[in-house]
Amino acid sequence: MSKIDVRADLKYEVRFATVFLFQIAAARTAHQKVIWEQLEIEPQLNVERYQVGLEGNQLHRIVVQPCELRLSYQANVELAPEVCRRTAVGESRTSGMPPEVLTYLNPSRYCESDLLARFSFEEFGQLPRGFSRVQAICDWVSEHLDYTAGSTTSSTTAADVVLQRTGVCRDYAHLAITLCRGVGIPARYVAGYAVGLQPPDFHGFFEAFLDGQWYLFDPTRLAPVSGLVRIGVGRDAADVSFATLTGNALLAEKSVWAANADMKDPLNPPSGDPPAVSTA
Repeated sequence: MSKIDVRADLKYEVRFATVFLFQIAAARTAHQKVIWEQLEIEPQLNVERYQVGLEGNQLHRIVVQPCELRLSYQANVELAPEVCRRTAVGESRTSGMPPEVLTYLNPSRYCESDLLARFSFEEFGQLPRGFSRVQAICDWVSEHLDYTAGSTTSSTTAADVVLQRTGVCRDYAHLAITLCRGVGIPARYVAGYAVGLQPPDFHGFFEAFLDGQWYLFDPTRLAPVSGLVRIGVGRDAADVSFATLTGNALLAEKSVWAANADMKDPLNPPSGDPPAVSTA
């Protein structure tokens, strides 16, 4: 069990009336408890909070007239992951998967598992089933891509990344998700905060459904899985963008931070290869 402090500060120059949809609040799950949280907005405006989707992602909606909008979210989150031996985690049969999991076998906007199914099966189809196969997919993505800030855009898909062999965290996650789906493993995108991420920012990683539950993976290897705080999940990044707006506004400043509240040096957590972790 560990406690993580997270914070996000956003500043927008709102030019015309704009509706903002923010997904920056830490999720509440069986293994992730929000001890306290605070959302501050300047100027003071009415904020509508919703739980959306089957997973109950936290969504804040704000209607803003022309102004300088400042938003600050802070939370202290307690993680109590379920840990087990990796060799004991197998794969679930499609015939026995819960109906809500089946959608994460399908292609989505950024994860064209239909286009890459043959490639995925040729690379990973004959590997031992279970946690080790998902880890092999993560290893392949990490070894074959170069992490380069600004190398991709909001329209870059997993198929694009395979060709250009470069990307950022969301691209790593999209490709790993696509390859998992290609061999019949349900996988979904997770947006969140990450202790130790440099430079600090919102982070994209993913979960694979194995032996009846979701397990976290991060193919970027930029942060320990034990320091990942979930904001929300979806088919891909389109479902869990930190901000979606209708109107006219410019993001002027963004600052994101996460630290282990129990460590003296929060940005340099201990290294190592932890056991399988489920925090869904």
